[in-house]
Amino acid sequence: MSTTRSSSVAPSTDEDALSMTQVMDMMRTLQENVAASRSKQERMHEALVASQARNDELNRVNEELRKALQEREERAVEYRSAPPSPPRSFPMPFSQEIMDSVVPANTVAVKASFTGVEDPEAHLTAFHTQLMLSGGSDAVYCKVFMSTLSGTALDWFVSIPTGYITTFQQFSKMFVEQCIVNKEPPLVSYDLFHVRQYQGESLKDVCTRLQKGCVT
Repeated sequence: MSTTRSSSVAPSTDEDALSMTQVMDMMRTLQENVAASRSKQERMHEALVASQARNDELNRVNEELRKALQEREERAVEYRSAPPSPPRSFPMPFSQEIMDSVVPANTVAVKASFTGVEDPEAHLTAFHTQLMLSGGSDAVYCKVFMSTLSGTALDWFVSIPTGYITTFQQFSKMFVEQCIVNKEPPLVSYDLFHVRQYQGESLKDVCTRLQKGCVT
């Protein structure tokens, strides 16, 4: 007589299914927490790197400022310890007698100016006309005339050897000879042939211009 053993599998219960769902949820939650934690750590690392970079930049700027201040202080010490420079010497073509003379306070300020391109004789005439109002010695004439020179004319004056000029007559003669190329050539009779009457100009004005040319 054979005995038949029957085996049976217990069916899944709702409690087992619930437990499996809970496990899956827990694993999912754990994975999300791990990912969030990792993301947070990455952000913290980036912030740390940025903070370190800012600190490095601040340290670099502070070091540059420190070196600049140190160099400035060293230059100041060198400047204070350096011997004083001798005063710059300027050439003075006038003699010592002219240099020792004093220009009176009431001397008229001459407004004429000579830059090196004007007519030298016309400049001398304007100079004499203005300075004769207050007068002055020969030395005063030399000093005041020097003050009317500028540009290339002043360059020429300072190139004259020291103490060379002793009188205003000598000074004015040297001046005219130096700048004689700027002198206006005298008019000749045929220059007047080029005088023409401009459109709208009266005959009286034409005659006036002709008269001025003849006088000149």
